[in-house]
Amino acid sequence: FWLKTSGAHTQFLAPARLLGAHKPSLRGMDVKRLGERGASEFLGTYLLVFTVGCNVLSGNAIFAAISIAAVLMVMIYNLGDVSGGHFNPAVSLAVTCIGRMEPLMEGGDEKGWLAFLAYTAVQLVAGVLGGLSYYGVFGRSFPLHPKAGFSWAEMAIVEFLYTFLLCFVVLNVACTGGYNGGKQPNQFYGFAIGFVIIAGGYACGWISGGALNPAVALGIDVANFSLWWCWVYMIVQFLAGGAAALMFGFVRPLPAEKETAKEAPEAQTSGDSKELDQVEYMYVKPLSEFIGTYFLVLTVGLNVLQGSNHHAAVFSIAAALIVSIYALGDVSGGHFNPAVTVAILARNAGDGGGTAGFYIGAQLLAGILAGLSFVGITGRSFPLGPGPGFGWASLCVAELIFTFVLCFTVLSVATLKTVHLKDYVGLAIGFTILVGGYAVGAISGACLNPAVAIGIDIAHATRGGMFWQSLAYTVVQCLGGILAACVFFITRPDEFPEIAAMKGEEAKPAAAAPARGAEA
Repeated sequence: FWLKTSGAHTQFLAPARLLGAHKPSLRGMDVKRLGERGASEFLGTYLLVFTVGCNVLSGNAIFAAISIAAVLMVMIYNLGDVSGGHFNPAVSLAVTCIGRMEPLMEGGDEKGWLAFLAYTAVQLVAGVLGGLSYYGVFGRSFPLHPKAGFSWAEMAIVEFLYTFLLCFVVLNVACTGGYNGGKQPNQFYGFAIGFVIIAGGYACGWISGGALNPAVALGIDVANFSLWWCWVYMIVQFLAGGAAALMFGFVRPLPAEKETAKEAPEAQTSGDSKELDQVEYMYVKPLSEFIGTYFLVLTVGLNVLQGSNHHAAVFSIAAALIVSIYALGDVSGGHFNPAVTVAILARNAGDGGGTAGFYIGAQLLAGILAGLSFVGITGRSFPLGPGPGFGWASLCVAELIFTFVLCFTVLSVATLKTVHLKDYVGLAIGFTILVGGYAVGAISGACLNPAVAIGIDIAHATRGGMFWQSLAYTVVQCLGGILAACVFFITRPDEFPEIAAMKGEEAKPAAAAPARGAEA
């Protein structure tokens, strides 16, 4: 927790503070504060670029994205309260566009654009020095350009999409209100931002290199004594930062004071915001579901088509789900899966059927467009069906069991009325993808999601394949969601006080969760 202490008064700083939302204490430019922020951004960006270069030159293909994500996450937690922990000019642009950049001075930089220019200059210099440093250590470098078999167009598309996702996640997890009226900041922001690198690094690294950062692009090109491709990368990445700020305004149209006043735990996981139910905001929740599902299915497709690094593919896909839940869970509930929506609908005894219809429509549309996207980018597709040595019976059992695990986890950690895991909801749900992906990926592909199955099937149909396998997947996966709701009903009767009332007895409060980990 970041604390601001004044005399005897201590208060929690909202997450927006981590991106520099407070005003300078002195009129004019605060040189001391400027030095702190500059040093913070320099150190974080330098270590990020240096780590990128060392991983690439060491040939650490399997764990490179995890290492790079880890250094970003660590430095955000180390220095986020000093400068905001941007370490990326595209992120700084997005933060400035939504008005959350701390100005350099009072009266002369109300919008924070001078601060943006200062941040960008420091980050780019740090990127260049980071690149020259790994060149000095290894005595060699590597080029920045689209990978073999891809042109600048495919490179630009994937760099735009995953830089957009990175900036969009930053805005949603670090520029919105925290728990309890904004007094208690969330603690997952660093994980969420870092996990975008895991999702995008493996998904698009084999197409563009997965720079996702103008400072990284410039540092790599300078270290290779070339200044050509970095400009293309940087333009695309800055455009993605601006697009992320624009989409942030659509997904979170409420005034800042109302956004901060939303109380999570409920808001973080249920998407039950009365303001967003107003007619003028009815598009927000389906839009949220569309964005999260689109990036999930896109990440699935790009990882599968890469093929060579399949051991990390499951982790990348899980990361895409985790970051989407953390970014948009308090907007729509973060389903991103028709089977999950069916499970929640069954858990609520059919209440909310109209909303569920919009959710499922948005999810399926996103899955189809994502499938068409990865086919358009790569020119290839892949079929659904049982793995070698397995039949449809084995496939159905595998999909049923692990879709049940996924949906039951969502119900158990994100829909409880009395127990809230707060910061661990996204990790708990996302890690079920690791469970199922590694356990039954060889049997069924571990789709666990009708939007994924239908998106893959339609994408394959555009390349001459058959469209019918996804229908079998969808039926089994929805049955898994219904089964999860039934088991939830049996294991947590205290969540249904109306049932106890029908039996003539008062529902007992849920037992406190057992202490574990550091809380023990």
